[in-house]
Amino acid sequence: MEAAENYRRLREEIPEYVTIVVAAKTRTAEEVSAVVDAGATDVGENYVQEGMEVKGALGDSAGRARWHLIGPLQKNKVNKALATFDVIQTVGDYEIAEAIDKRVERAGRDVVPVYLEINIGSEATKYGLRPDYGLIEGLVRRISRNLTHLRIEGLMTMGPRSGDPEDLRPYFRRTREIFERLRDLDLPGVDMRVLSMGMTGSYRVAIEEGSNMVRIGTAIFGARA
Repeated sequence: MEAAENYRRLREEIPEYVTIVVAAKTRTAEEVSAVVDAGATDVGENYVQEGMEVKGALGDSAGRARWHLIGPLQKNKVNKALATFDVIQTVGDYEIAEAIDKRVERAGRDVVPVYLEINIGSEATKYGLRPDYGLIEGLVRRISRNLTHLRIEGLMTMGPRSGDPEDLRPYFRRTREIFERLRDLDLPGVDMRVLSMGMTGSYRVAIEEGSNMVRIGTAIFGARA
């Protein structure tokens, strides 16, 4: 399958220290399975229901990958998300963090890795934290103090839509600066090690600016029909 070959080619190109999350939005279980068989270690889904269905269809082979929620999480989907995803990359406020924390034990888990989503372009149409360091550090400290079932492991951002990846460089750089400051905090439940930024059109610039996790769909599966 072409997607499998595309994944292998990307894996050869992208430095080994950078995790490739296969962005599987709208892709079939067959397509995702082929990429996992080709060696993909991480799969990202935008929607909880879609992730449940694809992961379920993969059966035992689903266990060969870590599953990431890379789209917004609604409170009424938290239980299903915790049953499906290993990592939740899209925590953008205290309320959703608290909703996850309350349901972790019920889901039979101890601690759930989460990333904070940064709306680095401060776009009105996008979810996530404004790129205000004081605001972000305040949320990190509040989660660390109160929510013992969450472990903050990184930041995730998208950057504004642009036809030129160079336009995103200052946004990625700003996200890395925030990440590095948070990494220096010595707080319980905070292990800041993942900087998730860069997609098909922008992953090269993102990696140059410090990303160690990219979310790639189109370059693997081709354009959506």
